[in-house]
Amino acid sequence: DLALEVCGNTEVTYGSYILNFGTKWRRLPFATAISQATDLDEEQVWDLHELKAFWMKHHPQADTSDLPKSVGKWFERIFDEYVEKTLIQPTFLTHFPTEISPLSRRNDNDPRIADRFELFIAGKEIANGFNELNDPIDQANRFSAQVQAKDAGDDEAMFFDDDYIKALSFGMPPTAGEGIGIDRLVMLLTNSQSIREVILFPTLKPKVN
Repeated sequence: DLALEVCGNTEVTYGSYILNFGTKWRRLPFATAISQATDLDEEQVWDLHELKAFWMKHHPQADTSDLPKSVGKWFERIFDEYVEKTLIQPTFLTHFPTEISPLSRRNDNDPRIADRFELFIAGKEIANGFNELNDPIDQANRFSAQVQAKDAGDDEAMFFDDDYIKALSFGMPPTAGEGIGIDRLVMLLTNSQSIREVILFPTLKPKVN
């Protein structure tokens, strides 16, 4: 905020949006976002049957064999369909389900969620940050769950990283980190609609002889 104020402007035009970086950035817990999108209360959104019933009500022709089989995956499905595109002004999505945050530390007060956030602006993910999971036993269990998900057909699930578990067992202090999509941020600041416009060395198609 301070940097923008020094520049004398806290608003950025991106397409048809006027993005205001000078106001207090919104913080939106994941369960609250799902609750608002589904009209379920914040405890009902943790119920697998309630989430499936909502989806089938609005997608009666959906292939039931392709539906998520866990609450975390339902959160992702509903978020992608109903929520992400509505996050125009800077918004921190917080309190991610632990299940879909395999490297993030569990919240001390609620083990269902992890200490993780993602920043969204103009309906785009700009950054991802979290407290690192430093418990080797918990991490091994998370990796095992990821392997089971991969075996069940989840192509995005992680593999079991034995070397990481071994390294973690030697000890790791409390650690946190955040990764930001610089290219996406530059898109917003320059009102560019394609990421190819802001990548210094974009991938080129192979030359045809």
